[in-house]
Amino acid sequence: MILAASAGGLHWGDILFTLFSFLFIIAVIVGIVLLFSTSKKKGKRLERVEAKLDKLLAEKEK
Repeated sequence: MILAASAGGLHWGDILFTLFSFLFIIAVIVGIVLLFSTSKKKGKRLERVEAKLDKLLAEKEK
């Protein structure tokens, strides 16, 4: 009889669980995208610093 009493509709707990699960999945996806994005930016920044350092070392040797 308990099953028949609770089959009538959604409960607040179900709604909150679904909302938090959905937000968690979105947060994981956004986190992965941000991780790759910052990694790519860091690589480009490192290349620029290395180029500047090479230029400074070449000027110092002259």
